Amino acid sequence: MGCDGGTIPKRHELVKGPKKVEKVDKNAELVARWYYCALSQEKLCKPIVACELGRLYNKDAVIEHLLDKSPEKTVMEGASHIKSIKNVIELNLTDNPAWNGDKGNTKGDKYDDLQVACFICPVVGLEMNGRHRFCVLRSCGCVFSERALKEIKTDVCHKCGSAFQEDDIILLNGNKEEVEVLRKRMEERRLKAKLSKKPKKCKTLETLSQTGAAEDSPGTSEVKSDQGFPTRDKIQFVSSSKSAATSGRPSSTATKRPVANGEEKSEAYKSIFTSHSSAKRTKEQSSNWVTHTAYYF
Repeated sequence: MGCDGGTIPKRHELVKGPKKVEKVDKNAELVARWYYCALSQEKLCKPIVACELGRLYNKDAVIEHLLDKSPEKTVMEGASHIKSIKNVIELNLTDNPAWNGDKGNTKGDKYDDLQVACFICPVVGLEMNGRHRFCVLRSCGCVFSERALKEIKTDVCHKCGSAFQEDDIILLNGNKEEVEVLRKRMEERRLKAKLSKKPKKCKTLETLSQTGAAEDSPGTSEVKSDQGFPTRDKIQFVSSSKSAATSGRPSSTATKRPVANGEEKSEAYKSIFTSHSSAKRTKEQSSNWVTHTAYYF
């Protein structure tokens, strides 16, 4: 225990109690959510996109994440639901005229006011710094404060004029309960998209079968010939024996006979061939099986 040199230990040095829960700084949490990318942890810069759960990303970081197919790729919890670039919405943001950017504090000797944000609501003028709730419209990507959507209730976007529904409103950086509601909407939306694709495939197959049946039917050729288009004769590939039979001419195989039996040729000419009677030999004159010649066959 020590106590050398007259030291007196206190109770908290000898008895270890339960650890205190570390409290997260709310300002630091807001800055991390609204000023930094949820995937690459870099500062948000245009073009900025938002997922269907309301998280903010740099578009370049999302594209790099989707293109990375290596087995060593670490699956991020914040981007596991992003399967393609269609799952994110590019934000149409309104710049804040009062924001000077990082140029004013290049030396680091000035105070950074976290209340001043890069973007504002185009209707009310509230700054997008995490102190106020903001929403994005999934149909057009315009960003407004929740106060503006509640005070001015319309079915048309205040900025671009495109129509939207209540399901198209996505709350940015909501709490856990709000994220769960958005996740259920996302899953339902994706199921509807899958079910809508199946009937389209069936329709395409039906149209292909109908066109194939229409081509096989004999009525189509008659209709085309009546319209004035020249009809093409079909080329039929027929064997030589069938063509000879149909044409009435004797085929070459049917009339083939040995030259030696020809009556038009002379005896000297006939004797050249093995089919002539002078070339035929008896069994005694034929050669042995070891020394076969052409006459044996």
